Amino acid sequence: MLIQINTPVPKDIPLDLPLPEWLLVILLIVSFLLHIIFVNLMIGGSIVTLWAQIKGLKNKDYDTFAHEIAKTITVNKSLAVVLGVAPLLSINVLYTIYFYSANALTGFAWIMIIPLVTTAFLLTYLHKYSWSNLENNKSIHIAIMAIAVAIFLFIPLIFLTNVNLMMFPEKWGTVQGFLSALILPNVFPRYFEFLGACVAVTGIFIVWYNNRKPYPIEEIYTSFSRYDIKKIGYSIATIGLSLQILFGIVVLLTLPTKGISYSVIGAMTLAGILLAIALWFSYKSLVSEQEKIDLHFNKILLSITVFMVVYGGSRQIYRHNSLEKHQKLVAAHTKEFQKLSAEARENPVEESSELEIDPSFGDVARGAAIFKQNCAACHKQNEKLVGPPMTEMVSIYANNIEGLKQWIKAPGKKRPDYPQMPSFSQLSDEDRYEIAKYILSINK
Repeated sequence: MLIQINTPVPKDIPLDLPLPEWLLVILLIVSFLLHIIFVNLMIGGSIVTLWAQIKGLKNKDYDTFAHEIAKTITVNKSLAVVLGVAPLLSINVLYTIYFYSANALTGFAWIMIIPLVTTAFLLTYLHKYSWSNLENNKSIHIAIMAIAVAIFLFIPLIFLTNVNLMMFPEKWGTVQGFLSALILPNVFPRYFEFLGACVAVTGIFIVWYNNRKPYPIEEIYTSFSRYDIKKIGYSIATIGLSLQILFGIVVLLTLPTKGISYSVIGAMTLAGILLAIALWFSYKSLVSEQEKIDLHFNKILLSITVFMVVYGGSRQIYRHNSLEKHQKLVAAHTKEFQKLSAEARENPVEESSELEIDPSFGDVARGAAIFKQNCAACHKQNEKLVGPPMTEMVSIYANNIEGLKQWIKAPGKKRPDYPQMPSFSQLSDEDRYEIAKYILSINK
């Protein structure tokens, strides 16, 4: 049950959304899909580059193939970063409490994303531009990409852990950092499914990239033909799609029931069918004759595109279902807070602090009592304390009770050797007058 005593129910920020919620949801889904395509290409391209470069130790054409893919990683990285701004802003606006709570609970790991991303990006540039310089030091060159791949594999695990954690506010009280959030249900199945998607999308990209007519395959490779490169691409896509389907089934089976609905099951089932169609046509392309290898490319591309839309929608529906009850509790808590806040503003509590009036002060007794209560901590009669002595005030404001009263209300700063005096505008005009009258009654 979501509604339980250990579930934190914070107050929301009582501000209107900048756009209608349905429009923000559409922006979140569409912008995230565009972003994730290039994330897939960045991570998948890094994995394929590392694999091909290792194979290139025995076959020079694989090393060339790795170099060609490596050239695209930094471009796809830049597009992934730029396109990541919109979904990040959208999820912050729609799920402020949940997203920031998850970030805070994973703490150090979340903060490490920026230095990790920076390091990985610099390593990919180093790998790309040191290809010729490290031609005779392949082990070092491969190690550079291996470190970049390791970082690229860790970063999405942090993101997935956070996005998963934000859907389970009932777990916030038990999570103690990234590692404990990592073992929550569905994190690793979703992660391995994501890696399958990275490989699959990269495989399709390789087919398209090398099928461009202006692309001079014959000038780049010694023995690889355009057909050979396409087969490599379809092989990679087939492996990736197979992993996606396998771990997609695991994701569905391990998905916590709190967000499950018929619409979620239906959308995920349809997404699985679309992946199976893409896998079938990818395999058919892989084993087809040379002249028919491109026959099913558009079908694969269409199936994967529709899959991403359907799957992205299913994740949003699941997120909505998971958080709906908690959001209602937060909304009720926020409404109650706003009600109490309004009542407090309309009926302020006045401090009932009685003045200790000494009748011996005569007609300035009330002023003396107010001074003791508000001013005596900083001012003495003849000595400098925090502020100047009272005798100095008398010398400045003699016969100018209105001037001193105004200074008490809105003091300035005249000398650097005294700190800024706070305003006493909270006192009534009458009380400030009584203080001024008392001060000016002091003998020099």
